Amino acid sequence: MSSPSLQQPSFLLANLKADATTKPLVQRCQDLLKIIDEYPPKELHLIFPWLVENVFGSLDGVVSGWNLRLLHSRSSDFNLVLDFLSPSGPMMKLVYKLQAEEYKYEVPVNYLPGPVKACIQEGVLPDCPLFHNKLQFPLPGVLTLNVALNPFEFFMFNLAYCLVAPRNCLQLQLCSSTDSAYFLLVDRYLKYFLPIEGSVPASPFTDSRGSVAAPSPRASSVSFAGYGVHSPSLLKHHIFHQPSVNADPAAQEIWRSETLLQMFVEIWLHHYSLDLYQKLQSPQEPFNPSEEHVLVVRLLVKHLHAFSSSLKPEPPPSPAHSPPHTSPLEEFKRVVVQRFVQQKLYLFLQHCFGHWPLDASFRAVLETWLSYIQPWRYTGEKPNAQPDQNRTVLDKWEPFVHENLLLYTKLFQGFLNRATRTDLVNAKNALMVFRAAKVLAQPNLADMIQRGEQLFLEPEQVLPHRQPRGYLTPGQGGCYLSPRQRMVTDTAFKVKSHVYSLEGQDCQYKQMFGSEVRAAVMRLIQIIAQARHTAKRISDQSSEAAAGGSFLSWFGLASSDLSNAFPGAEPEDSGEYLKKTHEFLDRALENLCHIFKLNQNQLAQLVANLGPAQDDGRANQLPDCVQGENGPVLTDLGRRQIINGLRRFEVQYQGDPELQPIRSYESALLVRLLYRASSLLNNRLQAQMGALCSRSDFLGRLGRRYLTDPDSCVRRSPMSRRALERRQQPRLSLRPLASYRTLLLLLLVYALGALLSLGPLCSTALLLMGALLYGVLMTLCAEKLKTQ
Repeated sequence: MSSPSLQQPSFLLANLKADATTKPLVQRCQDLLKIIDEYPPKELHLIFPWLVENVFGSLDGVVSGWNLRLLHSRSSDFNLVLDFLSPSGPMMKLVYKLQAEEYKYEVPVNYLPGPVKACIQEGVLPDCPLFHNKLQFPLPGVLTLNVALNPFEFFMFNLAYCLVAPRNCLQLQLCSSTDSAYFLLVDRYLKYFLPIEGSVPASPFTDSRGSVAAPSPRASSVSFAGYGVHSPSLLKHHIFHQPSVNADPAAQEIWRSETLLQMFVEIWLHHYSLDLYQKLQSPQEPFNPSEEHVLVVRLLVKHLHAFSSSLKPEPPPSPAHSPPHTSPLEEFKRVVVQRFVQQKLYLFLQHCFGHWPLDASFRAVLETWLSYIQPWRYTGEKPNAQPDQNRTVLDKWEPFVHENLLLYTKLFQGFLNRATRTDLVNAKNALMVFRAAKVLAQPNLADMIQRGEQLFLEPEQVLPHRQPRGYLTPGQGGCYLSPRQRMVTDTAFKVKSHVYSLEGQDCQYKQMFGSEVRAAVMRLIQIIAQARHTAKRISDQSSEAAAGGSFLSWFGLASSDLSNAFPGAEPEDSGEYLKKTHEFLDRALENLCHIFKLNQNQLAQLVANLGPAQDDGRANQLPDCVQGENGPVLTDLGRRQIINGLRRFEVQYQGDPELQPIRSYESALLVRLLYRASSLLNNRLQAQMGALCSRSDFLGRLGRRYLTDPDSCVRRSPMSRRALERRQQPRLSLRPLASYRTLLLLLLVYALGALLSLGPLCSTALLLMGALLYGVLMTLCAEKLKTQ
């Protein structure tokens, strides 16, 4: 798919294609190692596109390649593949060998990220300089646009695209993503080209032709709209420009680190346009990342924090010496997160928060967010003996919090919206709420966020004869502001620049500690309290059911009401998992109270406002619904009540009671025989039974006790009027006689009668008289209670 155009046929390529279907992978790698060492670049150039596709798979997903995302440590080829594709392995040696020449390899524009593709098709220069000056105009009669990449860029593009290319989703779900060859390979490339210690190893060739193209200069605006523009001074001049032959050798090598990072960020994160996001429109093409995709993005975020935190502290300036020289790699560390990742990751997470299913798989997205907003976890410093929650966030991280304010406040509001719509009785969902609250409850972090919001809301200081403060030089502004005022003003500018660049100039910022979000937090606290109560009630019911179960259940002495069980209940929704749910929600409540400074009295008042919803009697009520043509119809309130476990329908069998599935404590033969007998009697005596049950005297009440279902008038689950009327018709049911419990009791009665010298007829007569006497007494008692 991505191949050099107008190339002569290669016998080497033909032989490799033939070997790919006949030889094992071990032998093929050995052959490739010899070919890479012995053949000249001219021959290797012809096989390179095919080899890359054979390894990573085709961009359209038709060719699966070496299945790096499915290859795990249990495979015999696992270590072989990692060694061959490692940053210092044979494959990269081939890349460097071709990089020394002027070879280019084409990639169709259709496979570029949506916003980049849209810019190219509209004739607009993309924001990322990686794709500048790369467009190849098609030949006559060819409609496909391509971009021409050098060997290193082409290899990194395919490595990154392997993650998002369409593959067999079923196979991917059966494998662990973090144990795959692809995941470990990405980790190795990050550690090699973005080293935490030392510098990037030099490439085997000395050439400057493969450096990243310089971005087109942008005009700086002096209006307040400059808040939405990244200042060109964030990066020193040499980072984005081609190094000359006489430049610093480190500057010649930094382009590889930039290319790798930009390619990863563009392919993995840049699927949502900032302009369209600010206009509340959908992305150009629907893109829904997988859980594996998010886990790899989290790996990238964690490594970039560690890479950035390895920045060497600047020595104090000395008047007797010139300013110390800072290497390009150190400058790269200084700006890598803010300049390369922040905007695209924000849009990526914003999309995931709004579109990810409301299930436990959201944990991957949550942990990616929590990793980004906690850079102090990846400094390489040994943590104190204090637990994570008691570890104070140092003041040196306050600039990071302020310059990433939206990733704390706006994404927390997105998580809050999800949490209020999630079943918090499920332990996995409760754990996610606990994790988010625990992170934001770290000492000093909430205060930093609040100060950042205050800086953003700080009014503009209008000073006479002054330019907009964002573009003021120290000499121009020094006479108006004290050093303290200037520092606060500069900090406020950075916060405003961050917010306006991501949300637009006319954004309506909603404060995390404002009244609206605080009310949503109060609502979440109430939902958590309700979920805690529901989890405890279900756990108690499960314990009672487990304690009541014994060998007597074989005889049907245990509860046989199937409506008491939750249909489709998973193991994590019962027993020990419900105890974990209660623990997670308890600690989440504590952390939320700490973040928003709620005392115990306020928390008690919130819980008390729930009213009778906390009572067990309330839990047995039906969800909120309206009466429809075919029975009750759930309202939106009723759906939320079911989702959060506040109320539920008592689900029971709604068909003919005589046709219920045969239970394990029943005799299948007797059930069928007794059903035929009862059906025959009901058909012949239906009029007489109806007349008896319609009477208002004592005989009518006695007949209704034996011939009608006492629960037929109780609304347990949605039921049509026709089904309800059918259940209320008088009928004789002989099915209880098929129960092993009933048979055991009858056997004991007849055995007792035999001991007392009573024949079977006498024992049967006594049983009938006893049943009749029981019915009379229960009818009289019910009548007496009704009169009282």
